[in-house]
Amino acid sequence: MNLSDHNNNLGRFFEDYAVGDIITHATPRTLTEADASLYISIYPTRFALQSSAEFARNCGLKDRPLDDLIVFHTVFGKTVPDISINAVANLGYAEGKFSNMVFSGETLSVKSEIIGLKQNSSGKTGIVYVKTEGQNSSGETILEYKRWVMVNKRFVGVEDTPSNLPHLKTSLDGSELNIPEQLDFTKYDTSAAGSKKSFNDYQVGELIDHIDGNTICEADHLFATRLWQNNSKVHFDINAREDRKRLVYGGHVISLVRALSFNGLENAQMIIGINGGTHANPVFANDTIYCWSEVLDKIDLNIRNIAALRLRTVGAKDKNHSMIVTSGDGKYLPYIVLDFDYWVLIPKGL
Repeated sequence: MNLSDHNNNLGRFFEDYAVGDIITHATPRTLTEADASLYISIYPTRFALQSSAEFARNCGLKDRPLDDLIVFHTVFGKTVPDISINAVANLGYAEGKFSNMVFSGETLSVKSEIIGLKQNSSGKTGIVYVKTEGQNSSGETILEYKRWVMVNKRFVGVEDTPSNLPHLKTSLDGSELNIPEQLDFTKYDTSAAGSKKSFNDYQVGELIDHIDGNTICEADHLFATRLWQNNSKVHFDINAREDRKRLVYGGHVISLVRALSFNGLENAQMIIGINGGTHANPVFANDTIYCWSEVLDKIDLNIRNIAALRLRTVGAKDKNHSMIVTSGDGKYLPYIVLDFDYWVLIPKGL
């Protein structure tokens, strides 16, 4: 019997991309209350704005919004068949902006532009730089970000092709943060939120140990990755890696540390921007993740008692109280798995 690959999609390899390519990703996704409930069942998140419709209405919203990271994972997952199904690893993020909140019943669609390419010296892989935009059914942008991913080559060998690297900002400034028009923290309920600590109580340079840990089990990370319709081979197929291990989706780690950060950042209600993110070392089932945060910057937005904190949250395997991220040569220590730099909205004063 002759096996035809006429109808099989092997996915794109590094050689299949060109700077300037625009890709419209398949299958828009309608998000519902079921997604919100499943998210809470996977991650130990407790932030009040996404948990309570009553709390959200008290903050000026029509209902509780879906968690920002539900939106991020959904948009990210749409890109995988076209960008990273043949990836070795997702390497990092920059210039992430949440432009509009998403509520149950809204449908998201996604498109991407190839903004840079760099082949690696091994001749086996290359790095693809992508700008991705998610839109709601009204055509409004709800999220945009840039990321770079290491992708396998179709044919091994180093081609005489110059690198084309994009300019990436190290951080978003305050003027680039999109504050939801309806959001209002003037009647903020500290009892429901779980803490009285506000913007005024945090200091630049402060380190916060979030104490709690979470051991990743195989079932949880596989279920979560399927929920986002992320079908990258390295997360599911043990033959996709030489060590025959399923790699945990990096976004799963982001959601874990964001949820764990509630202990110490209870009033950091929304992620509004992503300055950068690095998956420093791989994560596998049975790894236990802990985290801490550093306050990098503060901005008083002078609007409806809303302020912003710039945070650097670091995820580490196993318990580590030294809060050291890199070695003397600037390389990440082997137990560091995530270095995430982002902006959150928080009440100015309570």
